[in-house]
Amino acid sequence: MTKLLTRLMKDESGATAIEYGLIAALIGVAIITGAKSLGGALNNKFATIAGNVTNNQ
Repeated sequence: MTKLLTRLMKDESGATAIEYGLIAALIGVAIITGAKSLGGALNNKFATIAGNVTNNQ
């Protein structure tokens, strides 16, 4: 029984999977934040262009 408990305590594969999951979540948050920022900037730029096109007609 003690051998089983010792082996389970030394097994770090679960911890590694959790670490990879946390890294993937962090990368996902960074991508979403960047996409929202870029999307807002692009929306403003296209709105400006559309306004200029409408005013010049």
